[in-house]
Amino acid sequence: MAKKVLRTIRIVLPAGEAQPGPQLSPAFGDIDGFKNLIEVSRSFNTATEAFEKGIPITATFTVYADHSFTFETSKPLVSYYLKRAAGIEKGSGEPNTDKVGKVTRAQLEEIAKLKDADITGADLEAQIRTIAGSARSAGIEVVD
Repeated sequence: MAKKVLRTIRIVLPAGEAQPGPQLSPAFGDIDGFKNLIEVSRSFNTATEAFEKGIPITATFTVYADHSFTFETSKPLVSYYLKRAAGIEKGSGEPNTDKVGKVTRAQLEEIAKLKDADITGADLEAQIRTIAGSARSAGIEVVD
């Protein structure tokens, strides 16, 4: 018989640096009787050892009625790859008027290949257009 799922939590955490407390408490704190935050952070940090420390990783945790949990991680966010490719710390507050960086189509293609399983799009070209839209929304100019 399958375990009863209490909650599914999707959260972005820095690879290898998750800590019980302010990072995890808001997401898990309202689950009555859940006290495994140390184990949650330890498991996440172990699973993300292969990534560069501090990269934002999306994790989806499933918490069961017996307070056990499972989780899956995905690759870093597209926004992380875009900011790294453009060499910027953060996107623009006014992306239509204030451009903060530039990326090339080749860089977009590389990001699309890295995120292939996590991004929607019928083919590589559609995925590149999706990522280009994210770049424009962040105030990053796409050049050829």
